[in-house]
Amino acid sequence: MILTRDSAIEYLGEVAIAPVNSTIRDVPSELPLSREDGMPRDCAANLDHIQTVSKSRIGALIGILSPQRLQELRKALLFALGF
Repeated sequence: MILTRDSAIEYLGEVAIAPVNSTIRDVPSELPLSREDGMPRDCAANLDHIQTVSKSRIGALIGILSPQRLQELRKALLFALGF
């Protein structure tokens, strides 16, 4: 999941991401994702493992989160950062 704001992506060589995987731990620092979010199957973005990666490692766009889901992402990110 790309965390870098859209307006900065074209100017950067690297972006901040949260890895997404099929292990769903049901903890406050992850965001569960489903087909409703554009994912092919149930999975979760793990905000405890934020990384910076080259844009060349980013694949095709799968989906865009709704404003409500962005608020849930914000909550999980703040939890992961200890706020």
